[in-house]
Amino acid sequence: MKRAFPFAMIGVAVAALVGAAPAWAGDGLALGGSMRLRFEEIEGQPRAGFDRDDSLFNIRTQLLAEYRSGAFRAGAELFDSRAYGADPGTPISTNEVNAMELVQAYVAGDIAEPFGKGSKLSLMAGRFTLNLGSRRLVAADDYRNTTNGYTGLRADLIAPQGVKAVFIYTLPQQRRPDDSNGVRNKRVRIDHEGFDLVLWGGIVSKARAIGPAMAELSYFHLGERDEPGRPTRDRSLDTFGGRIIREPETGRFDYEVEAFYQTGHISASLAPTAARQSVGASFLHADAGYSFAGPWKPRLSVEFDRASGDRRGGRYGRFDTLFGMRRADLAPAGLYNAVARTNIMTPGIRLEATPAKRWDWFAAYRALWLASRTDAFSTTGVRDAAERSGRFAGHQMEARLRYWVVPSRLRFEFDGLLLAKGRFLRDAPNAPAGKWTRYSSFNLTASF
Repeated sequence: MKRAFPFAMIGVAVAALVGAAPAWAGDGLALGGSMRLRFEEIEGQPRAGFDRDDSLFNIRTQLLAEYRSGAFRAGAELFDSRAYGADPGTPISTNEVNAMELVQAYVAGDIAEPFGKGSKLSLMAGRFTLNLGSRRLVAADDYRNTTNGYTGLRADLIAPQGVKAVFIYTLPQQRRPDDSNGVRNKRVRIDHEGFDLVLWGGIVSKARAIGPAMAELSYFHLGERDEPGRPTRDRSLDTFGGRIIREPETGRFDYEVEAFYQTGHISASLAPTAARQSVGASFLHADAGYSFAGPWKPRLSVEFDRASGDRRGGRYGRFDTLFGMRRADLAPAGLYNAVARTNIMTPGIRLEATPAKRWDWFAAYRALWLASRTDAFSTTGVRDAAERSGRFAGHQMEARLRYWVVPSRLRFEFDGLLLAKGRFLRDAPNAPAGKWTRYSSFNLTASF
């Protein structure tokens, strides 16, 4: 039975935040923050091993302080992410809970014209969040209740003629505690960073490289190794990417194509003596859209995503999206969390609009297939090694509506999703029973 949550406290918290003084700046100091309240529920969970029907209440609080003096700045941000109402069959993890964590604590500075007129170099060190390029490999996830933090060094370069570059060397923060008891009891423990998990690389881009389109090249290396009591797959992954994008513009067609190829090595299992496999994996995203004139500013687009899965023999083929986001392209995380950038092939169509400054919405449809019949479908854990269940996973329909109840201070968001399970998600040996999945979340975010 689900535990009741004192919803009266929610109203008090929201009222306090909405009525708080706005972020202020004085003597170079700026303060701000937000609190997001979310209730989500699911019927017909498509992931293997969890409750068929479930609900969860999430609270995420952020407090940010930043001091600026000329070209110098220093900042800190506290995240407090908690979840309530989980039972033993609820898929709850460090994706939902990370209590009282100083995700950001950094110093940074800008150097004007280090390489001649029009150039600028920005340097940052410490703990920080990252949103790089398309955010498909390195991001600070926003829909999820917890975020990704990174500890290390960052350098941003702006050069003449529209050239930009960003380079990082980081130790991704590993959220702690990560055991079931610690997560469910929302225990406070400092996240771990160490040379057992390293991410480095960068992106170079040029505006108007191909007509009005921007071109981008990227490379990231992820290195992972075991720590005492914490076995890993010992990933050593090199991911090479390229992207071409023309941003949406009223009355014009836009497009984006991004591709990654991943190579390296990975252990066949968590066992210390497991054999090492070479990696050969890939990902492709493509979309084309048109933005119509008019007060609603509608944009219609068609999309295609394919991420490779593993196959018998040969190289390991399951694409690893590293620390990328999923919501903007594919589907919500949270209790659903079934569709991500791995072992999937999916065409789709999307309609989005901004009827007024206070609200916006989108609706999308996707057909879902497995890229590899022998691998688990995306992040569901559902697998048919005998290849007797086909490769069609289903039809996914989703929508999102956001409305500013109090402009810039209080925003409501609704997310709804319906999955009509295809043959694979109905017939695979470990597929949860049922033909439909229904997911919804109601969110209220107060900012100050």
